[in-house]
Amino acid sequence: MTTEWTGPQATLGAGTPAQRCEEGHRPASEPSLPDMTRKALGLLDGAKDGFVLQVEGASIDKQDHAANACAQIGETVAFDDTVAVALEYQKRHPDTLIVVTADHAHTSQIVAEDTEGADDPTGYSNNVITKDGQTMRVTYGTAGGNPAAVAPPSQQHTGSVVPAFASGPGATAVLGTNDHTGLFEVLQGARAR
Repeated sequence: MTTEWTGPQATLGAGTPAQRCEEGHRPASEPSLPDMTRKALGLLDGAKDGFVLQVEGASIDKQDHAANACAQIGETVAFDDTVAVALEYQKRHPDTLIVVTADHAHTSQIVAEDTEGADDPTGYSNNVITKDGQTMRVTYGTAGGNPAAVAPPSQQHTGSVVPAFASGPGATAVLGTNDHTGLFEVLQGARAR
């Protein structure tokens, strides 16, 4: 599906010239992730034995692989809007547990912009102008090499710890550091209380 925001892919070293991301990129004919979540919740609401709904903002990962900061950020904003849809549902259905996490970390990171040009990153970079007018450099450093490819090669996953957040019945079982298998037990209800 089309990303919510668009912008150029990262380039080696100092990166792209600082630019604003173009919002509103998804055509009206394609449903948004929040819209699809709202629809799924409407279809599942009232299920006799409850339900489990998994919603994935998969394009966040895809755009990180592509070293496209604008599209990656736009998809993250859409996922945040999707969590808001789930939280609104939870207000009407307080017996709902919401867990938000990721299956892995990724390569992108925000680093200081080097205005001198002496210590540019060795990987790929995008320079994005934030809402408050500042330049934010997003780097991608797990795939690259010389000579530079026309498009950045697919970036790789990293082993960094990913956070898990929860709200609702059993949410306290998600606090702190967890193994993925522990989260599986929480979702099964084994450690829900």
